[in-house]
Amino acid sequence: MSHGQILVVDDEPDIRDLLRDILEDEGYTVRVAEDARAAQQACRQQRPQLILLDIWMPGMDGLALLREWQGGGGLPAPVIILSGHGTIETAVEATRLGAWDFIEKPISLAKLLVTVERALEANQLVRENVRLRHAQAREIEPQGESEMMQALREQFKRLARHDSWVLISGEPGVGKTTFARYLHSLGRRSKGPMIEVGGATLSRRDSAMELFGAEQGELIQYGLLEQADGGILYISEVMDMDQATQGRLLNALESQRFTRIGGRTPIEVDVQIIAASTHDLETAVREGRFREDLYYHLNVVQIAIPSLRDHAQDIPGLLESYVNYFHEAEGLPIRGFTVEAQNFLRHYAWPGNVRELRNLVQRLLILGSTGDVDLDEVRRLLGATPLPRVEEESPPAIYDMPLREAREQFERDYLRRQLLQAGGSMTRLAEQVGMERTHLYRKLRSLGLDPKECKE
Repeated sequence: MSHGQILVVDDEPDIRDLLRDILEDEGYTVRVAEDARAAQQACRQQRPQLILLDIWMPGMDGLALLREWQGGGGLPAPVIILSGHGTIETAVEATRLGAWDFIEKPISLAKLLVTVERALEANQLVRENVRLRHAQAREIEPQGESEMMQALREQFKRLARHDSWVLISGEPGVGKTTFARYLHSLGRRSKGPMIEVGGATLSRRDSAMELFGAEQGELIQYGLLEQADGGILYISEVMDMDQATQGRLLNALESQRFTRIGGRTPIEVDVQIIAASTHDLETAVREGRFREDLYYHLNVVQIAIPSLRDHAQDIPGLLESYVNYFHEAEGLPIRGFTVEAQNFLRHYAWPGNVRELRNLVQRLLILGSTGDVDLDEVRRLLGATPLPRVEEESPPAIYDMPLREAREQFERDYLRRQLLQAGGSMTRLAEQVGMERTHLYRKLRSLGLDPKECKE
């Protein structure tokens, strides 16, 4: 298997042949060009991964070729300059024009091979970073072309012009964290950090140290507030914070200053807060489970993210988007969906919302065969039936229950299905439903569900 494709550009046939033989012996694929024009033609035919370029050639020299490439949109690949009459000025100019390194003739075999290897490794890292940034961009921008999703994105674009505290609400899995990252990417704080933390994490015994950091002699531990300085602190499931932590956080954020645990000097910070919750915080305030003053600070701007059921017309586009994402991010195969499969998924209940759809696509690409995903394959993985339409003459029994009983029945059915998909694993279940494990155990007990019954 080839280690990489290299283009050798040199007007001396003996040097071209020597370099080709050496590099091919090392496992590289090598093409050669005798001058600048031949090099340009070779790059048009097939883009190399590395170019060894002689400086002094008849007609257009190596530096002129570098200038032309830069003027035309950038170098086609990393370039290592070769020169038998190298000067510092030549090396500096070549570096300014984008050359990766400079090797003098007569060429040292050891230096050549080390430089080539490092240049190819560096190029691979650059390409990997580009791929990851592209994949991350897909993850950051919320997907969907329905009027509802377009309006929501516009709302976040307007919101990004301000530093107001933001409360994002919605069912588990609707994409609250994705929208928080989207808001961060749009605003003036995009060059600053976005520190993400769960509300339950901030309710542990060491939560004060987690938030504010600590000092012990010369040893300093930087807390989340300092880490988020100049950027955003995103708190998911803010309802999971205990009231003592709510109070400490509020005091620090109102004054934008605090003192590390064990320290004496006040630390000033500039932090914007984005919080998210699946719970009705207004009800929690009335019941005394959430601080009223913190709620009103968070509720400067509240945005509700709709469930996937409310914009089911986006499902075909989301399926395609996630297929492309997992192909680019994880190298999974590209697969389409039959019309029957898409229609089924558009009418499915999606209790886990966009997160459930994303996980489904990933499983289909990992476990499935080649070809399009059909209805039977979707049914096997979901083990579900489509969402009944509200206008049907015989509504499901759940619609005839009091709200509290209907909610409990839905939660029981939802968590039982998620448990089965997680194979009884509480770790996987917590990730799927977006709940902290302590609260999840409590919820399962209240609903009479036993994870052991769903073990794989």
